[in-house]
Amino acid sequence: MPTEILMPALSPTMEEGTLAKWLVKEGDTVAAGDLLAEIETDKATMEFEAVDEGVVGKLLVAAGTEGVKVNTPIAVLLAEGESASDVAAPKAAPVAAAAPAAAPAPAAVAASAPAALKAADGERVFASPLARRIAGQKGLDLTAIAGSGPHGRIVKSDVENATAAAKPAAAAAPAAAAPAAAARAAGPSLDTVLKTYADRPFEEVKLDGMRKTIAARLTEAKQSVPHFYLRRDIQLDALLKFRGQLNKDLEARGVKLSVNDFIIKACALALQQVPAANAVWAGDRTLQFRKSDVAVAVAIEGGLFTPVLRDAETKTLSALSAEMKDLAKRARERKLAPQEYQGGSFAISNLGMFGIDNFDAIINPPHAAILAVGAGVKKPVVGADGELAVATVMSVTLSVDHRVIDGAMGADLLQAIKDNLENPMAMLA
Repeated sequence: MPTEILMPALSPTMEEGTLAKWLVKEGDTVAAGDLLAEIETDKATMEFEAVDEGVVGKLLVAAGTEGVKVNTPIAVLLAEGESASDVAAPKAAPVAAAAPAAAPAPAAVAASAPAALKAADGERVFASPLARRIAGQKGLDLTAIAGSGPHGRIVKSDVENATAAAKPAAAAAPAAAAPAAAARAAGPSLDTVLKTYADRPFEEVKLDGMRKTIAARLTEAKQSVPHFYLRRDIQLDALLKFRGQLNKDLEARGVKLSVNDFIIKACALALQQVPAANAVWAGDRTLQFRKSDVAVAVAIEGGLFTPVLRDAETKTLSALSAEMKDLAKRARERKLAPQEYQGGSFAISNLGMFGIDNFDAIINPPHAAILAVGAGVKKPVVGADGELAVATVMSVTLSVDHRVIDGAMGADLLQAIKDNLENPMAMLA
């Protein structure tokens, strides 16, 4: 029986993608691990590998097609002994199922089930073509069989030794709309907006995958995460003096530290100093981490990335600086791998270099907090001796998820960040 190749989920948040380019053509023979296509996600273009061997019988989705939903069939793979004429059979099944004719024979139902290769929890089930064929003949549910092959793949012996069992009922569709759909539904409809501005000249700008994802995720975050905000002013004069001396000493090594490098280090250490705040929201519980994985927002054309610096509390300022420069460069080129921009428990968004004095950032779930950083500007301050002086002051706002971090804990975390930045030499101890 032909095997459907499904649109892969190349990241945990991917719901649809663009089939940018086919790397194979109909009639090509492929093996597991061969490259099949280039898929554009909301963040990057990634190569998609075959997990089975066979002959490409038909390409179901044309190159350049946008908005292809995850788990949509995009091609058909033929096993030994199968021909292109067999490809039509899987496509005819939905029509037959929808017709008011007699129900299909049990054997037909059993044969079609393994082709889906999707478990109840949404995970792909990997099995060899021969194992799928035998499972169809025996009426076996592949999602209930443990594979003994490489990476848990189901092979011939697994299905030969299994016994038929009743298939689980299909899971009911969720009552709530998907986050992306909810985001699209928010606000006035397209027709309403077009009518409102019918007498004004305008140009429609089509949203790409990244912008659609940003709209959906941040709408969901703002609606579902109970934000509260904590604000502090931080004096930077000691840090700027210390940074200048370090950069002079490191000049021979080609290292130039930025204020942002110190902010990353300060936040990473603060998460260690207030460990209960180093956590994320996980539905009905929180996950508290031992290491400080700090995400940093990087603006790119059409959107942003949040690459994650892992174990940031253990790294030197020069190591953080080099890693951040590399991640930012590859983010702007859209060459980051998913594991490089997913995860972390805390984020930093710095608009100070754009002249913004202060702002409130939206938390990126499942993070528990994000620090919005403004510009350092000269301001009058009252010293400890009561004397008026001028200092370089940076305003920061900590957006906090109240489900994870309460007010006092958030205040402790922000105080730790402030102390680290105002006493930068202590961060090297």
